[in-house]
Amino acid sequence: MGTGKRGLITAAVTVVLAVTVLAAPGTAFAAPDPGPSPSASTSPAPSTSPAPAPNKDLEAVRKKLDSLYRAAAVATEEYNAAEEKAKQQSAEIARLEKKIAEGREKLAELKDRAGAAARAQYRTGGLPPEAHLMLSDDPQEFLDGTRRVRQGQHAAKGLLGEMTRTQEDLEQYAKDATAQWKKLEAGRKAKATAQKKIEKQIAAAEKLESELAKQERERLAELEREAAQRAQTAWLDSGVLDEITGKATEQGKKAVQYATAQLGKSYQWGAEGPRTYDCSGLTSQAWASAGRGIPRTSQEQWKRLKHIAVQDMRPGDLIIYFDDASHVALYIGDGSIVHAPRPGRTVTIAGAGSMPILGVVRPDA
Repeated sequence: MGTGKRGLITAAVTVVLAVTVLAAPGTAFAAPDPGPSPSASTSPAPSTSPAPAPNKDLEAVRKKLDSLYRAAAVATEEYNAAEEKAKQQSAEIARLEKKIAEGREKLAELKDRAGAAARAQYRTGGLPPEAHLMLSDDPQEFLDGTRRVRQGQHAAKGLLGEMTRTQEDLEQYAKDATAQWKKLEAGRKAKATAQKKIEKQIAAAEKLESELAKQERERLAELEREAAQRAQTAWLDSGVLDEITGKATEQGKKAVQYATAQLGKSYQWGAEGPRTYDCSGLTSQAWASAGRGIPRTSQEQWKRLKHIAVQDMRPGDLIIYFDDASHVALYIGDGSIVHAPRPGRTVTIAGAGSMPILGVVRPDA
């Protein structure tokens, strides 16, 4: 998926992705004003609303960042889908071009054969074979010639029919190729649109983070960890892990080994390794390493792979997150996943319940 990607900021921080409403980037949040000094006037001050607590301000920032990065994740999967279609369309165009080339060669050969037949008739004075037979005085020659004429007529008819079919095939191939080119062009536009969305959301998130002081960024990272831990704890408290006892298949083990070997590598939208990954790039390559090709995007993985109940999942299965199936991770067992979280983060291990689960799919069902 390589072309057109942009380098993004990196930081070794654990994943946080939470469902929130998309909001525009805001300004930096200031600490509450200090109280009046002893020398200040004791006259009543005008009534004002109390400033929000710093943690409350940072929680709002966290939610806003989550929404921006979630929007970027959705656009990333749109980009990946457009890229995948472009690959398929390019392959189809190449196939059609090969068919057209073969058809032209065949048509040229058929025309040569038709030309040879025409030249042979010219050498006989332009009389058709039937006329030559009528002029024959030998009855046996007449009967033998009649069979040859019938064979010749059948061959000529077959030649003309084959030429017609070949010409029709060429016209259809050309129409199909034109249609694929139009789809390819539409896909390029879709990719460009998705890329703009991605860059816009990431730029807004980076701007918002850049407006925070160092201490605020550290506290923000702590709030992200706390939010993920709360979600994971709630998931574990449901008792679901007690029901998950499935064992990995050999292919599943290979997929897990591949994914965990990528720990610490940076997230990059549209990337599928080997140095950087996005979420579905990591899962698709993990299963490719195990000898099983799966769809490239999280949405297609959700649509086309077999759905499995959460309590039946086993290491190697894919957990799809959020209502729009915009994020995916690989389950590694013991209630944990490995995934590529978002821009500014690295491939990491996290709790399987740290994000809203849409469902589970099995590549090697």
